[in-house]
Amino acid sequence: MRDITFSYAMLVLVGATMGPYGARALLWGRARHERADKDGGSVFVGKRFMEFGYWLVDPVVAALHRSGITPDMVTAFSLLPALAAGVAVSQGWFGLACVLATFASLSDAVDGLLARRSGSASDAGEAFDAVVDRYVEFFFMGGLIIYYRFSLVLCVLSLAALFGAFMVSYSTAKAEALNVPPPRGSMRRAERAIYLLFAAGLTPFAGALAGPDAAVIIRQCPMILAIGLIAVVANVSVIARLRTIVRAIRHRDAERAAAAGQRPPQAL
Repeated sequence: MRDITFSYAMLVLVGATMGPYGARALLWGRARHERADKDGGSVFVGKRFMEFGYWLVDPVVAALHRSGITPDMVTAFSLLPALAAGVAVSQGWFGLACVLATFASLSDAVDGLLARRSGSASDAGEAFDAVVDRYVEFFFMGGLIIYYRFSLVLCVLSLAALFGAFMVSYSTAKAEALNVPPPRGSMRRAERAIYLLFAAGLTPFAGALAGPDAAVIIRQCPMILAIGLIAVVANVSVIARLRTIVRAIRHRDAERAAAAGQRPPQAL
């Protein structure tokens, strides 16, 4: 089976789901969701797109809740399609990787919603989910690094995207551990996943249009653009995040020192 077949399947699936949602939005308005309202979207992933995503998975969450499946089961399951997606992308099967990574990403969205619906949200579950998220992301990005191992530029670009992705998540976790409100920033987990999924699905089309004799940068331009965007924006976001976190900590320490009548700590 040709890899582009999986891209066609994803294209049909997107059309089959966005069509009914568009009709629903026209007749009854947007499917507002509390998590979308709380998050507010970003420059890279708009609030309307988030509402569509939550509308799409809500019936799945309800069905899983009725069947007695726990959030931890869904979280653990996401490792399987994520690992398979990493293997697929390492072999250049971008369309197949898109299908498999979509299942992993949907599982990542479903487990949190299921935990809230079932009232089983906990710190332990959140910690487990965070660790699995890092593995899921590493599998896909690791597959890209393996695939681009013969191109120094593309391999380094993939490594920079992986590093930036992990540092964005780390800066958020560090802020929370230090009791500092984590800055929103750009290229958070959902944003990175959406860019990689769309890029993987579009890459077979780009390859078919360009032809086998075209340069890699043309045949795989959607994926190369995606990892380039993640590499640049994520790492810039990390620097901005860390500066915000450090300023917040210093401001908090200065207020505590002033309240205690002490000299505030000096910046290094």
